[in-house]
Amino acid sequence: MVLDLRHGLKSDRWYAPLVKATLTRRRCEASIKTLSRNRFWWAAAAIALAPLLVNPSMASGSGRAAGTIIPGTNCPAFPANNVWNTPVTGLPVDANSATWLAAMDSSSTDLHPDYGPSGDPSAPYGIPWQIVPAGTALTHVTFQYASESYRGEYPLSARTPIEGGSDRHALMVDPRRSGSLPACTLYETWDTQYHPGGRSTAGSGAEWNLRSNALRPASFTSADAAGLPILPGLVNYNEVASGYMDHAIRFTAQCTQESYLWPARHEAGQSDTSCPPMGARFRLNASFTLPSSECGAFCQVVLTTMKTYGLILADNGSNWYFQGTADRRWSYTEVDQLKQIPASQFVAVDESCLMVSANSGAALQPGSAAYIQKCQ
Repeated sequence: MVLDLRHGLKSDRWYAPLVKATLTRRRCEASIKTLSRNRFWWAAAAIALAPLLVNPSMASGSGRAAGTIIPGTNCPAFPANNVWNTPVTGLPVDANSATWLAAMDSSSTDLHPDYGPSGDPSAPYGIPWQIVPAGTALTHVTFQYASESYRGEYPLSARTPIEGGSDRHALMVDPRRSGSLPACTLYETWDTQYHPGGRSTAGSGAEWNLRSNALRPASFTSADAAGLPILPGLVNYNEVASGYMDHAIRFTAQCTQESYLWPARHEAGQSDTSCPPMGARFRLNASFTLPSSECGAFCQVVLTTMKTYGLILADNGSNWYFQGTADRRWSYTEVDQLKQIPASQFVAVDESCLMVSANSGAALQPGSAAYIQKCQ
């Protein structure tokens, strides 16, 4: 149990310890094999599908214009040029890196995957999420922090999975147009209590258009202390099993300062500037390796993701806990192998040069002229 300062001076409560699907290499290879009966089509297919074998995030059909697709929907997990989906391998180390690492006890701490088997197959650890079933009625939710919450109606129902423990997150992706909001809207609530008849309550709530880079209003919280979405930063079983994960991962720290960095929108910290701010991004050193005998295929995918896209500080909680989806398919081995990554192998990176606009999650992309001018 660790102290959760999620809403700063507003709340002192105790904190108890993306999902995106990619077009897998197997699918691409199967498509090519099907077309191989005709040599002409084989050549055309090889040319068309080759980029997908290298980078499944392009499988949306519009290159970097749309993100990869959330399983079971036609919704991207934000545009592909969103900051969550942008590699940080070439960014400089932040000047505050050593100070922030020390504040998170990095020299004596290993990373901890905050998801996996619980001993009860019906209730694995992690954060659950739901594709909203067709015909789900929208309902009113009363919020504790109403002034910073989306106050429209939510597709919350008795069938909505709610995270166990004290956080009680509910994450809902509606692939259809509902009410005044567009198709592919992500709804997230914290401290969720469902009651029929429009009597549901929550601490805070937010919505995002998954086809947009728009951020929450500045200084607004969300279901996360940093005012960020939760779903795009989760380690997802489908992605890891595909061998490719192309987004940053959310994680927590015990102490955060009273400020936030883009793309975060909210702080929930203390008056200690040695603590990292919400939104700080950390990258695993490229030289760090684990042998395949100790780190299997699933583990290696996560290591590569941490080196390429890094971690984003999104909430108060235990130091270096990173989150994933609640999925009964996770095995103890797949999760335990990730507990041997030393936090001391990370550095904080300065991603400020990626920002296109303070109110947008759009990021300059490596290789572009603007990126070369501002980030190199």
